[in-house]
Amino acid sequence: MQSFKLTHPPRACVLDLDGTLVDTLGDFELALAAMLRQLGRDALPRAAIACMVGKGSEHLVEAALQATQPAQAGDADPALFDRAWQLYQDAYGPINGRHSRVYPGVVDGLRALRARGLALAVLTNKPRIHAQALLAAKRLDGYFSQVFGGDSFARKKPDPLPLLQTCRALGTPPAVTLMIGDSSNDAAAARAAGCPVALLSYGYNHGQPVGEVDADGCFDSLPELAAALARVPA
Repeated sequence: MQSFKLTHPPRACVLDLDGTLVDTLGDFELALAAMLRQLGRDALPRAAIACMVGKGSEHLVEAALQATQPAQAGDADPALFDRAWQLYQDAYGPINGRHSRVYPGVVDGLRALRARGLALAVLTNKPRIHAQALLAAKRLDGYFSQVFGGDSFARKKPDPLPLLQTCRALGTPPAVTLMIGDSSNDAAAARAAGCPVALLSYGYNHGQPVGEVDADGCFDSLPELAAALARVPA
């Protein structure tokens, strides 16, 4: 059983969404395929998309355009991005949550965290309207008092601003607000904000081993993480 490198227990938890609570690669794959098809480009394999996820939808679209750019193409065309962005949004909204799944143990883990009296929030780089719809579709929305997306603040993770603002909304200092995510993006935001951070091993992390990321704990499931919190000295 893994343990935390924490000196005191948290009072709240802020959780990432894609790759942490829900495996959304199926949604991304189909939405990007629809976008690329209308641009006359080939679809990307799921493994490639997994390395692009985590920095917001704008980054995902831009990365997909770069990965499928014809060899003879010149500099990036802002008009192309604008068209691709609209095509992606048109495709993603109707399929949001239809080709994704809640990771095993997430519901039990959320119940365990709530049973410990911890306030819970979601902080994702996904647009807030899509985050709220996904949580509702997967019946996870009732566990969280706050949901913030990549468009909720002036900057996105790994900038610390969104996490600091989420701490403010929860009413807990960063030092006792645990960030739970699946990538170096979440860890960097937490470190910059002064929050402890725990990572889950099954997510995306831009295609890199998550165990190599600086964190206060790395766990194979949310229930395992919740059990380890119970052993942190008060």
